[in-house]
Amino acid sequence: MKWGRLFMVGFRGERLDADHWLARALAEGRAGAVILFARNVDGTVQNIVSPDQLAELTGTLRRFGGKDLLVAVDQEGGAVNRLRPEDGFPPTLSARELATCAPAAAEAALETQAAALRRAGINWNLAPVVDLDLAPDNPVIGRWGRSFGDDPDQVVRLARRCIEIHHQYGIGCCLKHFPGHGSSRSDSHLGFVDVSGLWQERELEPFARLIDEGLADAVMTAHLVNRRLDPKGLPATLSRPVITGRDRV
Repeated sequence: MKWGRLFMVGFRGERLDADHWLARALAEGRAGAVILFARNVDGTVQNIVSPDQLAELTGTLRRFGGKDLLVAVDQEGGAVNRLRPEDGFPPTLSARELATCAPAAAEAALETQAAALRRAGINWNLAPVVDLDLAPDNPVIGRWGRSFGDDPDQVVRLARRCIEIHHQYGIGCCLKHFPGHGSSRSDSHLGFVDVSGLWQERELEPFARLIDEGLADAVMTAHLVNRRLDPKGLPATLSRPVITGRDRV
């Protein structure tokens, strides 16, 4: 069952009992992580409705999966926000808002966000975004204020502090979207995206620097094609050259 521990799975449901397929999979070691969502694509509730309910759910997940089970959400802040104020969770700031507000306010917002995750029983935040904001018409990064800016130094500085604060609360983080989604003109959630003629090498800098600093608990790849890094045109998520930096291992 050790291979099962490599998988992160999602499910529909606000609660879990021993007869649920996920409870059995966790107990048998056939999954090592669970990802939670507030709403499904059709607008219905998937996993999260209130702080108390979420804390109960994560506690149940660990009862079946063990104390080391990874429980993840995408809690970037702003538009990408699974723990929502309308469900009783504290409001959050987007990456763009964090970059433009006073440093003390940014620190306080990150502390509030990490503390809410800790209370909820979340130990893996699929954030921060370290894409550079390079295209005003970018529909997936720039449009929603998900980037700290177009300057690698600023992105690294703010992402570093975000990760450090999460670590203080026992929460792992995930850099995304490698090798860079900030220069795209279309949304890879919706279809084929090729950034070969738009991508800039400096988009790698935040990833490289944070990895060198030991702050990359995980890295999320982007579902896009970059022929400058993989001449065969495989999406980054499936590309050995993009992921490993070489054609074969």
